[in-house]
Amino acid sequence: MPGSAKAMTVATVGGLVLVTAYTVALGSNGWLWFSWAVLGLLTVGVVVARG
Repeated sequence: MPGSAKAMTVATVGGLVLVTAYTVALGSNGWLWFSWAVLGLLTVGVVVARG
């Protein structure tokens, strides 16, 4: 996995942890989950394109 794909994967997983922690602590925020989903799709696209 190239460096950029690895960095995006780490950012996506880190984002998931942060969004989940925010949801547990303060309640759900649809925009955060939407943003994380977009980041996840971009990450999948980069991994597939680089693979």
